[in-house]
Amino acid sequence: MDGDVAVGVKASSEELNMYGSSPNSMTANGSDSKKQRLDESPPSRVLHIRKLPNEVSETEVIALGLPFGKVTNILMLKGKNQAFLELGTEEAAITMVNYYTAVTPQVRNTPVFIQYSNHKELKTDSALNQRAQAVLQAVSAVQDGSSPSSDPGVLDLAPPPSPVLRIIIDNMFYPVTLDVLQQIFSKFGTVMKIITFTKNNQFQALLQFSDPVNAQQAKLSLDGQNIYNSCCTLRIDFSKLVNLNVKYNNDKSRDYTRPDLPTGDGDSTNKDHSLLGTPSGALASYSSGGGYSSSLSLSQGGGAISPLSAAAAAAAAAGRVALSGSGVSGVLLASNLNEEMVTPQSLFTLFGVYGDVQRVKILYNKKDSALIQLSDGNQAQLSMSHLNGQKVFGKVMRVTLSKHQTVALPREGLDDQLLTKDFSGSPLHRFKKPGSKNFQNIFPPSATLHLSNIRDGVGEEDLRVLFSNNGATVKAFKFFQDRKMALIQMSSVEEAIQGLMELHNYDMGGNHHLKVSFSKSTI
Repeated sequence: MDGDVAVGVKASSEELNMYGSSPNSMTANGSDSKKQRLDESPPSRVLHIRKLPNEVSETEVIALGLPFGKVTNILMLKGKNQAFLELGTEEAAITMVNYYTAVTPQVRNTPVFIQYSNHKELKTDSALNQRAQAVLQAVSAVQDGSSPSSDPGVLDLAPPPSPVLRIIIDNMFYPVTLDVLQQIFSKFGTVMKIITFTKNNQFQALLQFSDPVNAQQAKLSLDGQNIYNSCCTLRIDFSKLVNLNVKYNNDKSRDYTRPDLPTGDGDSTNKDHSLLGTPSGALASYSSGGGYSSSLSLSQGGGAISPLSAAAAAAAAAGRVALSGSGVSGVLLASNLNEEMVTPQSLFTLFGVYGDVQRVKILYNKKDSALIQLSDGNQAQLSMSHLNGQKVFGKVMRVTLSKHQTVALPREGLDDQLLTKDFSGSPLHRFKKPGSKNFQNIFPPSATLHLSNIRDGVGEEDLRVLFSNNGATVKAFKFFQDRKMALIQMSSVEEAIQGLMELHNYDMGGNHHLKVSFSKSTI
C-alpha cells in the first residue's frame, strides 16, 4: 500500500513532487488497517518504513539498513512519519525484513514497521529530497571508502582517521565482555584486536578493525546506542592509535589474527579455559540470531540496539541474563516432556543453567507439561532461547512464556505425587551472587560439558564410567592442568543434556559435589 508514493522505475521528478497529496495516504502514525495487503508484497530491495517518530533524522533511518548491506537510496516522507529505503541487493533487503520479523525495529525507542515496497527501485531526483540525498551521499562515501563530497554540515563524515575505536560503556548495570563487543562490532567488518580496561572507574575498550571504513560505519551506527534496554550505552570515538599491540589472548585482550598468543598471568589463567584464545568465528553461529528469535522477539521494551541481532545474541552467548525481560513473566511452560523420566528436580537442574529456578510444577492432568518459575523475566527469556526445541529424554521439548506470574504451591497434604517443588531456598542457585563468574560461563546446550570441583584422586576412567552409566557414549575427555576441571564430549547434545540433568551436583564424596555446565569448546 505504498502506491500513494509516486516512485518506481518509471517515476519522473514531476510525479515525485506529488507524493504528499494522495487520497490513499496513511495517517501520521502509520495505520495498520492495510497491513495484510502490505505483507503480501513480493520481495523488493525497496523497503517501506512506517510509524517513524517525529523529527527522525535521515541518518537514523539509514542506520536501520546499514548492518545488512549497502544503502543505495532513501526517500523521507516526514509529514507522514514514513520513509522508503533502497538497499543494494534484494538479498540484503530480504535479510533485513526477515530479521525485523523476529525483532521489532526501534528508532528513538519507538517501534517502527518495515515491509517490502511494491516498487523495485527509488528514483528521487526531487528538490524536496535534497537533505536525505546529501546524507546518503555521505554515508555511501564511507561505505565506498572515499571522501564524502556532501555538505559537511549535514553529517560529520570526514575520512576515517584510524581503524581503532575507543569505546566507553556508560550506565554499565550488567557486565559487558570482550566476546559481546566482538559480536556487536563484527557486524560492520573484520574485528582484528580488542583490549579492555577500566579507567576513571569506567569500563573502556580499544577495538581495531581491518579497515578504517568499517570503524567509521560502526561509529556511525552504534554511537549512543544501548547494548541492553536502558543501560550499557556505547560512547564511541576514534582512537589516536592506528594499531594495537596485544600480548595475551584472554578475557581482557584478544588478537584474532594470532590465536597462538599465550594467555598470560591475568585473572583468566585458572578460570574456565574454554573462554580463552577463542578464534574470531567461535560465536559466529549465534550472530545470526538463529537460536535466539524467541528471546529477541520480546526485546520491545525500548532502548536496546535494534539493527543488531549480534548484540542480544552475544549477550545470551556470553551468559548475559540481561535481555530485555522487564515486565515479562518469569514463568515458563515446558511441554512435550517425557513424563516417565522428567521430575521437578531434573527440570530445576536443566533450567538452572540459565537462571535461578524458584519453583517447578508438573501439571497434574497433563504430566508431559510443567511450569518453571525463575527469578525474573530476563532469566526466563534466556532459558527459553536456549532450551526451546532441544531434545530431552527422546522428545523435543517446547518452551514458551506462561501467562502465569507465579507458580502456586499446593496446600499441605494435597500433592501426594510430589509434582510441585519449591526451590526458592536452594543452595544450588548459580546466579544469586552479583557479578559471579557463572554469568560469563553460560552457553547453549552442546555435546561438550565442562566439569569442575572434581575431587582429588578421581581419574579420567572414573568420569567416563559415570557419564556412560545411562547408556550414553563418551567420545572424548580432557583434564585441565589442575585436574579439578575437565571437558567431556558426549556423542550428542541430547546425551549431554541428560548427563547434566543427572550428574550436576553429584556427590563424589569428601564434600565434593561435581559441577556440570555446557561448554562452547570442543575437544
